[in-house]
Amino acid sequence: MSTIPVTEGPADPAARPVEPPAGVTDPRLTRQIAFLLEIDQLKSVLRQSHLIDLSRRENDAEHSWHLAMLAVVLGEYAAVEVDQGRVLRMLLIHDLVEVYAGDTFLYDTQAAAGQAERERAAADRLFPQLPRDQADELRALWDEFEARRTPDARFARALDRVQPLLLNFYTGGSTWRPHGVTRADVLAHQKTIEDGSPALWEYVRIMIDEAVRRRYLLA
Repeated sequence: MSTIPVTEGPADPAARPVEPPAGVTDPRLTRQIAFLLEIDQLKSVLRQSHLIDLSRRENDAEHSWHLAMLAVVLGEYAAVEVDQGRVLRMLLIHDLVEVYAGDTFLYDTQAAAGQAERERAAADRLFPQLPRDQADELRALWDEFEARRTPDARFARALDRVQPLLLNFYTGGSTWRPHGVTRADVLAHQKTIEDGSPALWEYVRIMIDEAVRRRYLLA
């Protein structure tokens, strides 16, 4: 399998506005707006997955939006009852750290070895840009998503694994095939999906077998 470098975020911070408009005096609002401008960079962080029409690669912001829609539409398939609002918040913030850490290809074991450290450092840098109460709240949600110890986090993490599999299957293995991804590589993430949604795992299991039959995935 080829090694995929971590996808870095946009390069030139000097190109972004850093000062609020003259006359704005509310420091809390100023920090909140500055944070929202900072995370706009997520739109420029490319993932390996392609759009269904194969016109280009998906970016992180599109991925997060699509995950939120998966949560809305597929919420009934969570392993146990979840708080949909909390799941949505986790999905919308889970990849914000990639504005600094970049996206790491799931099947690149070399890059994945340092992923947790890179992303924790990015979280330490990013969330404190918000007012303290919001910084603490969002960081706690991000940590919960990463730890996968609660039903909400397990369902959110399951969706985060399912979405790129759907894109891969319905684009004929557009990411799998060029990088020699195998059935075993995909199955290595079975538990993350199954813990959050046994029903979605059953769908994915059938899809994986079909992907092998169609030669989208190596056996």
